[in-house]
Formats: sequence, C-alpha cells, structure tokens
Amino acid sequence: MNPAAHYILKQPEPYRSILLHLQVIIEHAIINFELKYKWSIPFYYVNGMPFCYLNASHKNQFVDLVFVKGNQLTVFKTHHVIENRKKMISLRYKSLDKIDDTVINAVLQEALTLQ
Repeated sequence: MNPAAHYILKQPEPYRSILLHLQVIIEHAIINFELKYKWSIPFYYVNGMPFCYLNASHKNQFVDLVFVKGNQLTVFKTHHVIENRKKMISLRYKSLDKIDDTVINAVLQEALTLQ
C-alpha cells in the first residue's frame, strides 16, 4: 500500500470517511494525476505540478481539501477558507454530510484550468 493511501485508511472516523469521499471525487474529476505522499500528507500532482492536498486536522476536528493555486479561484468563494494563507485556499469539512460534491467539482474544474 502506498503511503498516501495508508494515511487515509489509518485515520479514525469521521476523518477516514471524509477523506475517502474526497479522494473519490478528486480521482473522478482529474484524468492525469499522481497521488504522492509529501510533507506527511496525500498530495495530488497534475502534469507533474502540485495541485491539491488532503489534510486531517484532529486537533481542530476537520478535513481540508487545499488548492495550491487557490488564490486564483473564483467559484464558490463563500466556501473558501483562507486563514493566513497568501496563495492557498481550502474547502473544509467537519462531517461527511456537509460535503457538497457540486462545489468540489466546480472548484476542481476551475483549478484544472490554472495548471
């Protein structure tokens, strides 16, 4: 098992379910990706460039889907979490039922145009 998959599967609930759901959405939306394990988190690369990553914050009780070029994203801005970041934004989830696939897919598609 690769380290990125291991990171996701070793998470306690609800983090594991959220991460797995996000992973499915990402991997269905992106054709040419590589899932790596960088900086101790699952990191998606598109065309050899960093694209987005997944981070489970147990301390703060959420999962972030973070976009590297997030400051350039314009769709669903009300869902963006910036928190002292200059370039990256995240979509943050505390439970599986709060995930809106439409929002994630729209943000993913716009982010792909920036690659």
